[in-house]
Amino acid sequence: MPQPTTYALPLRVRFRGILERQGMVWRGPAGWAEWSPFLDYEGAELVPWLAAADEAAEQGWPAPLRDRVPVNSTIPAVGPESAHRLAVEAGCRTAKVKVAEPGQTVADDLDRVEAVRDALGPDGRVRVDANGGWSVDDAERNLRALARFGLEYAEQPCAGVEELADLRRRLARSGVDVLVAADESIRRATDPYRVRAMEAADVAVLKVQPLGGVRACLEVAERIGLPVVVSSALETSVGIRAGLALAAALPELPFACGLNTVRLLADDLVADPLVAEDGMLPVAALDLAPATLERHRAPAEVDAAWQARLAQTRALVAAGAGRG
Repeated sequence: MPQPTTYALPLRVRFRGILERQGMVWRGPAGWAEWSPFLDYEGAELVPWLAAADEAAEQGWPAPLRDRVPVNSTIPAVGPESAHRLAVEAGCRTAKVKVAEPGQTVADDLDRVEAVRDALGPDGRVRVDANGGWSVDDAERNLRALARFGLEYAEQPCAGVEELADLRRRLARSGVDVLVAADESIRRATDPYRVRAMEAADVAVLKVQPLGGVRACLEVAERIGLPVVVSSALETSVGIRAGLALAAALPELPFACGLNTVRLLADDLVADPLVAEDGMLPVAALDLAPATLERHRAPAEVDAAWQARLAQTRALVAAGAGRG
């Protein structure tokens, strides 16, 4: 296979606890691929990420059903002034706002969400993402407070499937009209279908890399039987293009997708970054800019660590490891 290049790209603001995004890209007969599992993934968890990259490089993707995909902006856990500015600059009519940031309070979340609601106006759609950071009691209390901003849904408010199911029942009993979306409970689960079996979610958030590729995600979408939102794993435009391939191939796309995250990177690896215009991303071919790729080539020690990580993951694939 072609020799992968390791990249290191700074972020504009801290996101998911990091200030630099690292990963690998390579080109195969079908096109460019990205392999960028976060550093807290290890062992067999890395196998689906590699399957997604190999699909992009070797197979390509199913035929698209649409040539544009509606997307949301993603608002990090910043102050209200910055949140308002980011929501306006993105030009999207839907915004996903990060909440439950370690070291912050629910008052910070309320201020941030209020600022984004003000930026989008009454007709905009606002969703929040807690990344599993709340207990059931905290989630119920905090979503009661946040509900006044007309939330479209709350993404992964609690960590476990059982907690999500409990929260969903509590919200229904108390008349809090906020849908529950599952992300980590699908992409990091041994059985991604438990969220449906336990009636733990109203919406399924699917990410191409953690779930093993576009075709694997299409199977999950069909079997899970919930409305789907396609989201990114904070990739460069190379990885985002795989997410667009999934969104373009889904029979139905009822929600804006979380694929407008290239804005969070200080730069990109392609000549024309996949940044939304009027809340839409095109489903089109892309190519890397060699000079940009060279500029963001990772230092030797970082590259060595990623090359070793890739070799270890390919060894696991050869041994038959990974989610079945």
